[in-house]
Amino acid sequence: MRYTAFGKSGYKVSSLGFGAMNLPSVPLEQARETLNYALDHGINYIDTAAAYRNSEEIIGECISHRREDYFLATKTGARDYATAKSEIERSLVRMKTDHVDLLQIHYVNYVHEFQEIMAEGGAYEAALEAQREGKVRFIGITGHRPDLLTKWIAKGQFAQILFHLNLAQPFARDTLIPTATEMGLMKVAMKPLSGGFIQPVELAIRYPFSQDVHVTISGMVSVKEVQENLAAQAEEVGSTERQELEQLAIELGQHDCRRCNYCSCPLEISIPDVMIASKFREKFGLLPKGDGFFQKQKDRITGCADHDPCKEKPLCEDKCPYHLPMQKVVQSAASYY
Repeated sequence: MRYTAFGKSGYKVSSLGFGAMNLPSVPLEQARETLNYALDHGINYIDTAAAYRNSEEIIGECISHRREDYFLATKTGARDYATAKSEIERSLVRMKTDHVDLLQIHYVNYVHEFQEIMAEGGAYEAALEAQREGKVRFIGITGHRPDLLTKWIAKGQFAQILFHLNLAQPFARDTLIPTATEMGLMKVAMKPLSGGFIQPVELAIRYPFSQDVHVTISGMVSVKEVQENLAAQAEEVGSTERQELEQLAIELGQHDCRRCNYCSCPLEISIPDVMIASKFREKFGLLPKGDGFFQKQKDRITGCADHDPCKEKPLCEDKCPYHLPMQKVVQSAASYY
């Protein structure tokens, strides 16, 4: 396991972090075994959020007695002071701790959202208050717009940044990661498998491992998955492999979707998942979760071409800040069936 100085935190963090979002989907004893196995084998970064069902409670139940063994990160999706304060207090109770190492203001994708959280009476004010009280050590921000995140962290109000980074979404490498590095921020990459789509797993994990980030969070729910993820980071990435991964990321990222979720579909097609999967599905196929997604979306995807309101002008494309050809990609995805 690689350990590096985590920004300016004074903490050394494992290159592989434990994403606890999906723990509520498995039996408690399985979650307990998985979390403790991860800690026993060197993972010392645990990531969760107030909104991840009872994930925080599972952490409190299973590993709170080992609180000194891990750096604990959680998130609030609140935008206002009162709600954020309430979520922070509730998170501490749920996880049976008197502090979290990192509180992230979660899923900030719009300018108006950033303005709201940073204004008087916003969520950032609650985070600062909790920090002064010793309930929060560091404050970070998460989002799906690397271009906007780059501007926001440049203001110097956050110690950490959480962003997408995988073979199909390499966009943070252009300006976000260099800016965060220059500022000495804690850099955490999420969704190395793009939410359970990208395979092979080892290749997917090694791409963010090859980049200038401190931690890659991988969602794990079993000892086997922890073992697979650890094995993928067992050896450092050499220059030749790094170049190969970079070239593959360029190829698989040609869809250009950042998963900002600005788009919306009248048929309720999950456009970002279709867009992001479009390139690597053709090259590598999908993990079971990805196949399951396409099966659930079958009627919607195949119905796109016949949806009258979108025949002259796709409703989704007007909302995309990157002006992507979403209708064409969605209709091409019908060949999957």
